[in-house]
Amino acid sequence: MTARPLRLGVLISGRGNNLQALIDACAAPGFPAEIALVVSNVAGAAGLDRARAAGVPVAVVDHKAFPGREPFEAAVTAQLEATGVGLVCLAGFMRLLTPGFVERWRDRLINIHPSLLPAYKGLDTHARAIADGARFSGCTVHFVRPDMDAGPIVVQAAVPVAQDDTPETLAARILTSELEIYPLAVRLIAEGRVAVEDERVRIRDGSALPAPAVNPPPGA
Repeated sequence: MTARPLRLGVLISGRGNNLQALIDACAAPGFPAEIALVVSNVAGAAGLDRARAAGVPVAVVDHKAFPGREPFEAAVTAQLEATGVGLVCLAGFMRLLTPGFVERWRDRLINIHPSLLPAYKGLDTHARAIADGARFSGCTVHFVRPDMDAGPIVVQAAVPVAQDDTPETLAARILTSELEIYPLAVRLIAEGRVAVEDERVRIRDGSALPAPAVNPPPGA
């Protein structure tokens, strides 16, 4: 018997670039997950149009319509549970989540952040990496914990920082990697290959490590 695809709930607030990557991945034959629902706290979010164009159900839960974060999150959870969501994916969701929500979805809630966590948590990650002279930046998919941009790391991609990079050019290159690793993380989880042990992710049947990257390369 073929296993039922893992049902995803994707939370967005804006353009939905990473949402589109998940939509495209889920449309591929044999991908072990499907998007059950896209929830936005912004009625005009462009990502909603991406979901509708793909035939994915959407819901708008406007945080401004609620007296606080907990009632808003309760409404979001009700939408997710009503559609049988097993994994919640934050994809540009611009609301801080309460510990109660995070614990309710513990180890079933992932986020993508544009840095190599634990470095550069928070905002302005690209500008900070450039200002520090970092030779690499990148992006991270991780399980969410109550602390901001914290939690067991599932997948990371390292992106070299060019000497003439601006925050905008670095962001564009890192976004390309984001669009690759978010579906990869979802696939690993949906295949049952991810386990959280002592707040570290273990990947079952993991492949060999890639070769080390050097920036600037030897002989440059």
